[in-house]
Amino acid sequence: VALALVVLKIKSKPPIEHEELQFPVKTVEVITARKIPFRARSTAYGNVEPAVLMQAKSEVAGKISYIHPLLKNGGSLSQGTVALRVEPTTFEFSLDQSKAALAGSQSALVQLEVEEQSTRTSLEIAKKNLEVGKKELDRLLSVWEKRLISRSVVDAEEQKVLQLSQQVEDLQGRLTGYASRKAATQAQITQSESQLAQSQDMLGRTEVILPFDARIGEVFVEKGEFTSTGSVLFEASGVQAVEINAQIPIQQFRPLLMGNNPESMSMKNPGELQSALMRMRLEARVSLVNFKGNTAKWQGELLRFSDSIDPTRDTLGVVIAVNNPYEGVIPGKRPPLLKGMYTAVELYAPPLEMIVIPRKAVHQGRIYVAKANNQLEIREVSVLHRQGRLVILESGIEEGERVIITDVVPVIEGLPLNPVEALEYEQQMARDAMGVVGDSL
Repeated sequence: VALALVVLKIKSKPPIEHEELQFPVKTVEVITARKIPFRARSTAYGNVEPAVLMQAKSEVAGKISYIHPLLKNGGSLSQGTVALRVEPTTFEFSLDQSKAALAGSQSALVQLEVEEQSTRTSLEIAKKNLEVGKKELDRLLSVWEKRLISRSVVDAEEQKVLQLSQQVEDLQGRLTGYASRKAATQAQITQSESQLAQSQDMLGRTEVILPFDARIGEVFVEKGEFTSTGSVLFEASGVQAVEINAQIPIQQFRPLLMGNNPESMSMKNPGELQSALMRMRLEARVSLVNFKGNTAKWQGELLRFSDSIDPTRDTLGVVIAVNNPYEGVIPGKRPPLLKGMYTAVELYAPPLEMIVIPRKAVHQGRIYVAKANNQLEIREVSVLHRQGRLVILESGIEEGERVIITDVVPVIEGLPLNPVEALEYEQQMARDAMGVVGDSL
């Protein structure tokens, strides 16, 4: 009976239902692959140097009679300020002597001109007297022929005419000599004027006047000290601009050349290299290195590239200028760019339309794509360039396809997906691709 009950229960039990098993649907964040403006950038490092650095040297020898109170290391003086003066007494004496010599030469020239005019007048009178004397001599000769006068009267008149002729010749010779005397005196005046200008110049060189707004460096002299010609007095640097001679690795410089036609970069002579590189229109942004809480940025201007590559560090030198480095100073937040500061210079190339995805979306040369049927596809891609947290793809994906940016576990081809558009992430990625200052990805 028991056996019969067991057999009956087994035969009367309903059949086992079979449940179909499949992978669970995975929720992932995706972005749409599309070409967006991308600016390649590289970072160079270098120290700040003043764009204008002056070493003031003494142009005359003498005792230092005056030093500006702010002519000290770290002081600031404006353009046109008399920073230092050498005792001018000796040069003032020389100037007075030059003025006196010039006045004497000018007076001598005036005297010569007066004498010349007087001699010219005397010559005119002497010529008239000679003409009168000759007429009188002719009259006496005609009378003597008639034997109405004695021969002695005629001889006396002839002697008088000869004297008048001699006087005319003397005056004519004196008048001719005035030209050479005046030329000699004029040469003396020219020499005196030159000496006067030299004395004035030397007197002006006793003062050191700043040609620009400057920040004072080291000062090498003291008041009352004797300085010789050519001695260094002090150092001053301009505050209108600074320069940064930065070094950029060659490997980082190459991405900046993306988008340039190789043929347009060919140079027939070394002078064309500078022009070709300047046509790249690179933008420079400067910031301080190792400055706590540093959010200060300065807009720089690319001036030139170095003429050679450093073979030891494999770097290329670039010179960046920053105008008005003392403007907008905020203590503790935005210091001025001072000599010797260590800076980072970010160079940005002009924007290019590229397919950009996050670096985290690339897994050993592959990306995960959400197909139209919401299934996972593993795709091989070719990476053109990596920059920060972004990757520029050369091939392997088309515009409009959806790229998964979150981790997928397990990674199985055909895995069902629930894609979620990461729109805010796409916007931030677009800003980062253009180098917009803000929160990074």
